[in-house]
Amino acid sequence: MRGLAPIDPMLTTRQCPGLRHTMQSNPPLESLILTLRQQKVIIDADLAGLYGVPTKALNQAVKRNLDRFPEDFCFPLTSTEWEEVNRSRFVTGSQRHRDPRALPKAFTEHGALMAANVLNSPQAVKTSVYVVRAFIKQREILLAQADVLKRLAHLMSLLPQL
Repeated sequence: MRGLAPIDPMLTTRQCPGLRHTMQSNPPLESLILTLRQQKVIIDADLAGLYGVPTKALNQAVKRNLDRFPEDFCFPLTSTEWEEVNRSRFVTGSQRHRDPRALPKAFTEHGALMAANVLNSPQAVKTSVYVVRAFIKQREILLAQADVLKRLAHLMSLLPQL
């Protein structure tokens, strides 16, 4: 695809001025990606904010297209997981107003991309590229850390036992 050079998700407002409002009202993409059930995910309210739609609209689109969202694309959080997420970060924005009976959904990288497809909003289509790139960046960081840990373990094995 022409014109799609790798872009750091932290620089999205410079490359795509149409996202300026969204990016100013939300934290950097990497900070929205969490690890739950050994997967990198983004919470529905955060994804909806990035895509410029209400959380309710995102969840309704998912409900209308359940066949496009298998468990490895999107899953509901348990109350324990939701409490943990709330403890691990500041809860702002639409999450404050969430119906306490409705637990949020978590979207994997593939689920976030599928959500942009079913929402069919211009902002969702534009932003989905940056969301996927943020997931890729997170994966690269994780792989780099694993490599460093492997090298450290090798070096420790070379040291004489004290």
